Order: sequence, then C-alpha cells, then structure tokens
Amino acid sequence: MSRLTNIFLVGPMGVGKTTIAHHLAEILNLTFIDSDHEIEKHTGVTIPWIFEYEGEAGFRKRERAMIAELTALDNIILSTGGGVVLSATNCQLLQSRGYVIYLHASVDHLLERTAHSHHRPLLQTSDRREKLETLFKERHPLYTQVADVTIETGQRSIRQVVKAVLKHLQKKEHEKITS
Repeated sequence: MSRLTNIFLVGPMGVGKTTIAHHLAEILNLTFIDSDHEIEKHTGVTIPWIFEYEGEAGFRKRERAMIAELTALDNIILSTGGGVVLSATNCQLLQSRGYVIYLHASVDHLLERTAHSHHRPLLQTSDRREKLETLFKERHPLYTQVADVTIETGQRSIRQVVKAVLKHLQKKEHEKITS
C-alpha cells in the first residue's frame, strides 16, 4: 500500500480538518472519516459526555483504539482530533500507515474560528485564548514532528486550502513516479 492512498489530517481544533478532509475525499474519490465522529458513533455518546464522565484520559484511551482501527483501513482521508498527537502510538500509526498533513493556523485564527463553538470540552474555560495558546505550545512541535507536510490555513478559504493540499499531493505523486 502506498502511503499516499491514506491521507491523515492533523492540527488543532478549529483549523478545518473535518471540512478540508470532506472536500478532499470527494475530489480524490476516497472515503472520508472523522475519528471523533467515529468515537461518538461507537460509544453512542458525545465527546463532551466522555470528557465529563471519563475525563480526558478516558477519551484518549478510546481515541487510541479508534486510531488503530481506522488507520488500518485503505483509501481513506482521516480527520483526527486535535490531541491525537499526544500519544506516541497514534503518531507511529499515522506515520506508518498514511501521508500526514498538518493543517496550521495561528492562535488568533483558531480563536476566531472556535468563538461560537460550545461542543469543545477543552475550551470550556473562562480564558479561551490562554487555553488555545497552551495547547498550541504543547502540540505544535508534535504536529510538526508527525507530519509529512504543513499546510497553512490562516486567511485562506476552504477552496484555497483544498487546492494547496491537492497541489502538494500531485507533486508528491509525480516525485514517486519519476524516482
């Protein structure tokens, strides 16, 4: 299996992983999967419910099992949860079973994009900016380490980000063919 047959999107909450993955799946004729949605489907409860009753540790345990299951599939575009990179096991599975794309945005952009979101357990705090900055400092190096490429989302529209990802994938596919 070519690593390019599976594409895994990583990055912070609010960066657009799910939206971008959905569009890419349609264009590339791959199966779209969102790991958080799959966890909810398998458990029958929401992510906030899992955080409330099992804590973040309980959620991360469920997430590791789901990532192991999903990354074993072929021909998928997987949108992962923002904290997927906190597990070395997840990182190893992502790197070995697919092509990892880090969608990056500044804390200011993430704050703007998550301003009206009430379903993100880690943002249920009085100072969302401080929380996003803390998460960014902790996770940015991990995203960078696991990713094959970083794509800036910043001020770009969905269409522009999708186009940038597709351009990069075409370049990688060309390199694979000519080498």
